Amino acid sequence: MGDNVIPLADLRYSAQPPIVPTGATAPTGLLADTMGRPLRDLRISVTDRCNFRCSYCMPKEVFDKSYQFLPQTSLLNFEEITRLARIFVAHGVQKLRLTGGEPLLRKHVERLIEQLAVLRTPDGGALDLTLTTNGSLLERKAQALADAGLRRVTVSLDALDDTIFRRMNDVDFPVVDVLRGIDAARRAGLAPIKVNMVVKRGTNDHEIVPLARHFREQHGHGVVLRFIEYMDVGATNGWRMDEVLPSADVVARLSEAFPLEPMQPAVLGETAERWRYRDGGGEIGVISSVTQAFCHDCNRARLSTEGKLFLCLFASRGHDLRALLRGVGPDGRPWTDAQIAAAIGLVWSERADRYSELRSAMQADMGSGERRVEMHYIGG
Repeated sequence: MGDNVIPLADLRYSAQPPIVPTGATAPTGLLADTMGRPLRDLRISVTDRCNFRCSYCMPKEVFDKSYQFLPQTSLLNFEEITRLARIFVAHGVQKLRLTGGEPLLRKHVERLIEQLAVLRTPDGGALDLTLTTNGSLLERKAQALADAGLRRVTVSLDALDDTIFRRMNDVDFPVVDVLRGIDAARRAGLAPIKVNMVVKRGTNDHEIVPLARHFREQHGHGVVLRFIEYMDVGATNGWRMDEVLPSADVVARLSEAFPLEPMQPAVLGETAERWRYRDGGGEIGVISSVTQAFCHDCNRARLSTEGKLFLCLFASRGHDLRALLRGVGPDGRPWTDAQIAAAIGLVWSERADRYSELRSAMQADMGSGERRVEMHYIGG
């Protein structure tokens, strides 16, 4: 019998299966970590591949033709993803977000959406099922996504100027096609649509006001534009603090053109600070992971493409849930949902991650020797 060869790509981030406690009790939906943070949001990466090469996420000099992406056999299949999602919902998750890479590159992703759309919270409520995309395939897929049960989409769009946008996605993709995708999503009922702009000082920060003006005039209340501080995710994007434009500066620039006033958070643990236009022209949001860390109420877990559970966007180690899905316990029997739920509950209850707060206090460990997980691998 030949050796069992595990591709190097599958060993990129080391992870052990979580401990399965004995005498597990059923999930109550009241799970909390060491800081009292509940588990409410699960972000599911369905592929580590993307057709863009944005410098802040997948720079072309690293993710070139020779880069080893995960082999198909390593990816969780749709039934495995749905099984885990059901377990997380029992623990209190109310929102599922499909991410990537570019999730619309995953073949037949609509079938996964159909499976997830029928899940219900313990009290019978529907989940907030959403997807983040670069918009490149959205025009042709929007209606099928809506028909499958997707409720909303978030679209990444870093510039309205076509030259700047093509330069930032680094594959010469035109901005007009993303705008058409947004229009298609609105027609399909995937609204309100969130549009995320990653702001890099000196690269696209002069696009802040034009982008806001476009969506105020063209879409009004149908689109919520959000500005994200350029973050130090992973180790390949060449992040520098001097390229971070603080969200306070974004709000100041916008207020000069369109006076703003603050809004209350819509839900606990919301990442974006919300502002509305005083003239009633809609709202915007700012996500300030660098300058105003919001770790204190972070309620998000992340599931990688091949089933590793990460407790923080800036983590370097995960917990291998695929090993439980495909493995057997000491008794030689497959692990049950109850046992996997108990393992996940133990992991979350021991969670103490607060990287952004430590970074803000200049205490984050940048020299541990462990590489932080890349954004394309677990989504933003």
